[in-house]
Amino acid sequence: MNQISSPTRNAALGAMFMLAASLAFAGSNTLQSVLPWQFNMSSTGMAFWQYVIASLLALPLIMRIGLQNLRTRHPMLHELRAFVSALGVHVFVYGFASGVPIWQMVTLLATGPLFIIMGSYFFLGERVSAARLGAAVVGFIGAVIVSGVGSEGFSAQTLIPILAAALWAGTDIITKHLAREESPETLTISLLLLVTPNHLAILLIVNALGWLAPTVLPAGLATGFPFALPEGFGLLLLLLLGALTAAANYLLAFAYRNADATYLQPFGDLKVPLGGLIGWIALGQVPSGYFWIGALLIVGASVFIYWVERDSTPNRLQTA
Repeated sequence: MNQISSPTRNAALGAMFMLAASLAFAGSNTLQSVLPWQFNMSSTGMAFWQYVIASLLALPLIMRIGLQNLRTRHPMLHELRAFVSALGVHVFVYGFASGVPIWQMVTLLATGPLFIIMGSYFFLGERVSAARLGAAVVGFIGAVIVSGVGSEGFSAQTLIPILAAALWAGTDIITKHLAREESPETLTISLLLLVTPNHLAILLIVNALGWLAPTVLPAGLATGFPFALPEGFGLLLLLLLGALTAAANYLLAFAYRNADATYLQPFGDLKVPLGGLIGWIALGQVPSGYFWIGALLIVGASVFIYWVERDSTPNRLQTA
């Protein structure tokens, strides 16, 4: 029996789920910073085990969607999408391992929308509204301010989260292309099943390069036995990291089931100040003055998009 909830109630539920997802992402970002520095995990090994654990916890979702939804006319595009997504994760967690503070890592991901707009325009032929383009540019300016360009706070490592944002934008662009023919179920289950093997492939490639040409790779990217697990409390934190990753993706799925992405974006952007606050409280990483200015621009740009498009983008109705 289908139960249709009111659009207003659905929107409120979507916002609550998105806020919870932002909190889960902020917690996982903190652990991604703790494990390499305090438990000597390589970033590649941490990313691999993180998604192995998350994939195991996602098995109920996989079974509910059904393996029959794997049928597709574009298997190579699905594989490319999973590989680019996994590579973005490895680049992102390497940023934590290289010492970029949480507040800077999370905030610089806000460059992603500008990459998505550019890719959608050049590769998908989509038209871009002036409001959305302007908001993306303002968000990008906010990210540049947070990066510390022109101040002593800027370094080449600051570009790492921007590269991750570009890779994840590529994943979104491939998803938008596939969504023209593929069902949401096919898009979801293909990524869930393919992302962990691609994490394994990246882990093995990076460690092979580390053995063959140790001077080529940055320090901390591949150290020791690639499948080594931390001991004691570190192992518990790794399990928690995988659980938070799975929880964040579950919560995102519920959020997007109840409301549209445009409406939810401002609530999702709260992970920027949340990440800064949790990193400050848990790790003593005090954000610079640039963080608050840049974060305000980023969240403000997102709220502006919500305000402009709230009437033209209807909320999704939940069926259960």
